Parts: sequence; structure tokens; C-alpha cells
Amino acid sequence: MLTSISCQAVVTCGGSAKSHFINFRKNSGGKDSSREVGTAEFGSFLKLILSLKIRNLDISLMAFRPFTQKHVFKKLVAPKERDKASIHSLECYGQNLYIGTKNASVQHLIFPRSSDGDQHPGQWSVREGRTRKLGSTSSVAQLRAIPLFNHLLVLCDRSIAALNMFSLEPIPALKKIQHVSLFEVWNPLLPDQTPHVQMVTSSSRRKVIQIHMVGVDSWEVMKEIFVLQDPVALAVDGSSMCYATTDKYLLCDIHTGSSEELFPHSHSRQQAIVFSVGQGEFLLNGPEYLGMFVMKTGTCQRPPLQWPREVLAAAMCFPYIVTLQPQFLSIYSMVDLQQKQTVNLQGAKGLLSASDGVLVFTERDVFSLRLVPFQEQIQALVQEGKVEEDSLLLDGVQARCLPDSCKELQQNISCLAGFAKFYKQDFPEAKDLFIKGHLDPREIIQLYPDMQSIIGIDFHSQLHEKNKIKNLRSRWEEDRSVFLSYLYFLEEFLLTVRDTQQVLASVKEVDSALLRLYVELGDAESLQQFVASPNKCELDLCVPVLEKHKRFYALGSLFQSHGKLTDAIQIWVNLADGIHKDDSFTDVYEHIVWTLSEMQDRDVVWKFADWTLKRNQEIGVHIFTGRRPEDQVESGDVLALLEEYPLAMLLYLEFLIHNLKSEEERHHNYLALAYADRILQVGEEMHLKTREKLQQHLWESKFYDISIVYEHVKSTFLHKEKAILLGRAGKYSEAFHLLVQGHDPKTAEAYCFRAAQGRDSQFRETLFLTLLQIYLSSEDLISATVDLLSNNPGVFAATKVVHLLPDSWSVQLASKFLFGSFRETLHQRRMTMLQKALSEAELMRHNVMRMQASKTKFRLDRGQTCDVCQKEFAEPQFCSLHGNMMHLDCAGS
Repeated sequence: MLTSISCQAVVTCGGSAKSHFINFRKNSGGKDSSREVGTAEFGSFLKLILSLKIRNLDISLMAFRPFTQKHVFKKLVAPKERDKASIHSLECYGQNLYIGTKNASVQHLIFPRSSDGDQHPGQWSVREGRTRKLGSTSSVAQLRAIPLFNHLLVLCDRSIAALNMFSLEPIPALKKIQHVSLFEVWNPLLPDQTPHVQMVTSSSRRKVIQIHMVGVDSWEVMKEIFVLQDPVALAVDGSSMCYATTDKYLLCDIHTGSSEELFPHSHSRQQAIVFSVGQGEFLLNGPEYLGMFVMKTGTCQRPPLQWPREVLAAAMCFPYIVTLQPQFLSIYSMVDLQQKQTVNLQGAKGLLSASDGVLVFTERDVFSLRLVPFQEQIQALVQEGKVEEDSLLLDGVQARCLPDSCKELQQNISCLAGFAKFYKQDFPEAKDLFIKGHLDPREIIQLYPDMQSIIGIDFHSQLHEKNKIKNLRSRWEEDRSVFLSYLYFLEEFLLTVRDTQQVLASVKEVDSALLRLYVELGDAESLQQFVASPNKCELDLCVPVLEKHKRFYALGSLFQSHGKLTDAIQIWVNLADGIHKDDSFTDVYEHIVWTLSEMQDRDVVWKFADWTLKRNQEIGVHIFTGRRPEDQVESGDVLALLEEYPLAMLLYLEFLIHNLKSEEERHHNYLALAYADRILQVGEEMHLKTREKLQQHLWESKFYDISIVYEHVKSTFLHKEKAILLGRAGKYSEAFHLLVQGHDPKTAEAYCFRAAQGRDSQFRETLFLTLLQIYLSSEDLISATVDLLSNNPGVFAATKVVHLLPDSWSVQLASKFLFGSFRETLHQRRMTMLQKALSEAELMRHNVMRMQASKTKFRLDRGQTCDVCQKEFAEPQFCSLHGNMMHLDCAGS
């Protein structure tokens, strides 16, 4: 079954880096050209990383080595048979290893299965199985296993024979395929479910490549592709085939048979290397000692691999490529295309990709290059400080592990890189890497000496870099500026992750650390904003810090945000009373009042109400007047409390009446009496504004009891107020006498106008006539009478005034009034005539419009419809509006 797996890698060449996608897929017949990483292995890898996260490892590795070498098998032969029985080819599947020799023999070796399911041939002593002599003197050139059918295909003496994988007996139904120089098998993605494997062969007699369909008991040629030169090496990946001739490399589409020349080469037949490294991608031994990666489209998606001279063979074990030279093996990473390891091995003849490594054979020995488990590779890279390479390695293998496991691994690699940047004071990158790696913020917090007490006992740090931590703290002690830079970094990091999923398990530690940071950095504004907003600070840890640094205002806000309202207000009260000192905030009293006005806990409000009012009645009353309308305190309870605070009482009553629009009689009575008492306490001259408020209240309010208020001010000097009350009671004559006795004619005149507001002219005239009669009753008020008449000629009717004037008055004395009255009368008459003329003109205009409309002719034809409802006129009555014909009912609508 053909499976494709993809991973992302970063490759570098010539000092530049590019991002590419590398795809790895299984080879035909179950043979692995890449290594699959098992779930169990990655589970152990994850556990190791979680335990290591950010610590130095105890394993002693001098350098990063992705493979370990082990001797697997030594072929024992008689001295006379040494040359004839030398190993010439290998094939491996699972526990089975097949050796093809120079004297046309096939030997089966079996490796026991370990208890944990590891089938690697380098871990256990082998057991020799059957050996099959093929009846020829030629060497076994190629071996390929087809586990789907339990077949082993053998290329020997230019013919392909099919043997049983276990008994090595020939398959009778499959006759030999003659005249073959090369072959390869693969498992195609067929549209039907028929079990078949495809095979490509290169003819040794004709310049042709044949495509075979192989079944359990048959194989047949499906297609022939003619070539200009005989292939010396070939590889197949899906529908694409890449092959080498003696002087060039070519790509061929198996479906269409079309070929495309890639580039020339000058290698020998053995050095012409072609093998598939992924979905639609091949690695070729190119010119100038370059391993060329070529896609099936004929293009290169990444730089070439720089490898040494005289490369004789190559194999792949994900994510590495192993090359064979006469004296040694070179191992390169497919992630960054850099050489990672060199293995000295004399006399090696060939390579074979195995399940988790590469098999290397000489004439008599088989060696295993076993891939070091990825966790150990990570250990080595961490030991060498190559954190970035760690990340690249994980990027390369992440497509081979479970998504969740790879996500955890990537996060922890990011944390490793983040700490490397952190120690170097590269804070922006460190922060980004910590966030990417979902680092537990407690790992950073516990590095700071003064914050270790914040961390809970349930937290077990994975950070064991004791030497680095010790050195870091020594730097902090020596250089305060360095320490401050680390504090600022911690603040920025914690603020960034505070509202994310990253701190769900450590929100208390994060908030407590932020509070300490603000205190340590002296950032009073940020501290206040932080403690006043919802937070999860541990009070037992944070309260002593704020008390030690005399941040009592912030301490009260911290108590408030945690619901300890009484403690919060008490701290602020002590601060306002001078018991505590805090230079970071001065306006504590007003903040207390505002807080109480917003507070819904009535018990706390009543507890501190007396204190606020005693300190300042005008500001303190805001704990009641500053509340939202829906959150008002019972007015009766408030008034009972405010009896000892007259100014606060007055302000609260104003709030009830003017803001809350109270219509309760007692509220209006209390306010009038409060105004009067305040005026009487300090004298008339000191409270002109209060007296104006009293007069306005007496004029405008309709809800107070006149008799109660009048009795309260009856014996005082508040004559204007008493006159207003008498007037509100309908006793205008008494009110005028009171004002006249006070020798205040102008006030009496103004009183008439104010009392007449909203009433008709006749009522106003009656008031003025009453005042006139009072003036005329005293000879001492002749001057005031003349002024009254002269100032208000339009108010009095001249005929009524003449009848009231005494006979002793001369015409000259009343001339100003008479002249003004005459002018007013004449003006009113003219205005009446003007209004009449305007009305008559308006009437005439309407009459003209009516006459014009009545003389207009309209034609109403049979079947004509209304312009509004579109129905026919059934009656002769109709209406025409702006030229539109409509029913009378439609015109009304």
C-alpha cells in the first residue's frame, strides 16, 4: 500500500536559507525507503522532553551523532570459497534479512522479535534460515521482497526468479523473466481492489523498459517504453520513473511513456545513483559532487546536497541520507542538508535502507547503522546548545508523529530556544518563543529570588540549570540595570499571557508576581489600575508587600477587588486620618465618598456614613446623592441620619426634589424649613443665594404645607417669603400690606408680576388695582403711587384709575400715566385693526381659490379609473387634487 507523509524542512546552501516541503513515501512491496516513527517511541520521546524541558542532560555525548554502528552478521566460508561466497546484495523486511552472494546463492537470516516489538536487525543475534543455490555461476545482482504475496524476487544471471520468502522454493506459476539488467517494484494506487504489484524492468538485449503487473501467481507485461540508451540505475515513485544512462539522467512518465532529459553526468556505472526520497522527488548523483534533488516535474525545490568525491551508493533513513565512499560513510540531514556524522568503515560494498536505520555490507560482513532515538538526538543537541537545530529536527519529523505529540514537542523545543534567548537578554524573541511554547509562567517567575514564595507547593519546576540560574542572579546583584531589564521583561511577558489559556493553572502566581513587579518598579499608576481591576492575587502574599512599601491606597483597592469592602474602606479611612502614609495618592477622602456612593452593601455604607459627613458635609452627602436612581437608599433612613448634619440635609432634600422629582409634602416642607433655618442662622446678608432658592421654592412648589412654613417664618425678617406664602394662600391684600410696610415699593410691584405669571390679564389688573388702593390709602405713598401708575400704564384701565384717584390729585400729577395709557390704548386699537385686515385678506384669498376651482372643467370618461386606488368611477362625485382624479374617500386617505 502506497502511503505518503509530508514534513516541512529548512535547508541552507551558500549561506542562504529557504523553506521547502519534503515528502516521504513507502517503497514498493512493503520495503521502507524511509523510517516510520512509531507511536510508542514518540510517546516516550514526549515524556522525555517534558521531563527535560529546559535542563542540561546527564548523557555524555561529545558531538551530535544520529546513528550508532553495530555488527550484525559475519558470513563464515572456507578460505577456498571466500571470493565466490562474498556478499553482493541485500534485502530486508521486518525480521527477515536476505543475502545474495557472488556465487548465485540466497541466504535467509531471521532476527528474533523483541518484547517491545522492535524488529531492528542490529539488536539481537541472528538465526540462519534456509539457503538456496540458484544453479548459476553469476552473482545475485538484486533482491526485492513482496510481502503482499510472500514472494522474494531475485535478479541473477540477467533473469528474475520468484522464490517463496520463507522456504526459498521457486514459485512454479511464475516463470523466469529473461534478459533483465535492472528491475524495481512498487505498489501502485489502483482504482480497483485487485491485489497487484507493479514491476519495471530494463532489458539487457533491447533498448526498452517494460512495465509488468505482478500477481500472486502471474506476471505480465503491460507496457513497453523504448529508450535511446540502456539504463544503468533507476527508481520509481508513483507514475514517475527516473533513470540514469552512462552519460545523463532522465525522467519518464510511466503512463504516457514520454521522457525528459535532466542533466548530463560523467560518472561510472556504479556512481550513477538514483533513488526516491519522497513523493515525486528523487536524489541523483549530479555533477560537481552534488546530490541533486529533482521533482517529477523536472524542477528543484531546494538546493543540492554537497557531498564528497567517489560516492558509490546512497540510502535514506528519515530524516537522514547516508552515502558510501571507499573508506567511510557520510550522513547528512534532510532537514538542513548539513553533514551530521562520519563513520569509518573499510571495504563497504553497498547500502540498504531498513526500518529504522541503514544496513551496510562488505564481502563477508553486514553492519547496522541504527538511527539513534529522536529523544537522544534532542539530548545531544541540547547538550551542545543547538536549540535552533533542535527545532529544525522536530520540524522535519513532526509529520511522522501524532499531531498532539508533535504539538507538545514543538512547544517544548520553543521553550528551550526561549531560555537560550532569555539568558542572552534577547527579550523580544524570548517572549515570542515562550508564548509559542506555552511555557508555564511559573518557570520564569521562580527564577526571581523575591518571587519564589509566590509559587505554590504543587508546582514542580522542570528547570534544573542551577549553574545558569546562579550566574544570572550574580549578574543581577552586580548590575541593577540588568536586573531591571529582566523585571521589565517579566512584566511584559506576564501581561501578554495573563488573559490566555497559557496561565489557567497559574493565574494566582501570575497576578501576584505582577503586583510585586509594579511595587518593585515603583509604577504606582499601573499598580493602582491592576489592583482596582479583577485579579487573582494571593492576599496572604501580597498584603505584606504593599504594607512594607507603604502602598496603602493600592492595598485598599486590592481588598475591594477581592470583595473585602469593610477592610478596603477602613484602610483608606486610616490613610485619610493620617494613621497611614502613602505619597502615591493624596485625594483619598473623595475616593472613599465615591466608592461608598457606588457600593451596594448597605451595612458598609451606614458604617462609614458618619465619618464621611463629619469630615465634610457638602462632599460626604454624595454617598447618598451620587448613587444611581435604581440604587437609592431609603430616604427616611437618610433623613433620620442627616438630622445632625443640616447642610447635608439641605443638599439631600434638593436632590430628592430637583433630581428625583419627589412630590412628598414632607420633603418640600423640610426643604423650605431648611432654607429658612440656614438663612436665620447666619443672617440675611450672608445667604442671598440661599434666600433666592427659598423664594423660588415657595413660588414653584405645589406640594408644601403653606401654614406650616408660614408659622415657621412668621416672626422672622423674611418679609418677602411671608408675602409669597400669603399670596399662595390667596391673601394678596395682606401680602401687599406686609410689603408696603417694609417700604419696598419695587418689591411689591415685582410681586404683582410674579404672582400673575400664568394667569390672565384681568387677574393681573386686579392685583395691581389692589396694590394701588393700598398706596392711595396713605398720603405718605403718593410718590410710590405715581411711580406705580407711570411704570405700568398698560396694566391699568384708565377709567378705573380715574375713579379711584382722590379729587385732590391734579391732572399734571397723573399726566404721565394718562398719556401712557392713551398711547397703549391707541396701540392696542391699531393692532386690532391690523389683525382684522390681515384676517380679511386671508379670507379673500381662500374665496378666490374656491371660485377658481369651481369654474374649472373636468372630463370624466366611461371606464376612467381613480389615480389612487385604480378602480373605476361608479358615481359622478369625484375630487381633483393637483390634477389627479380620485374618489372622495381616496382623497381623504
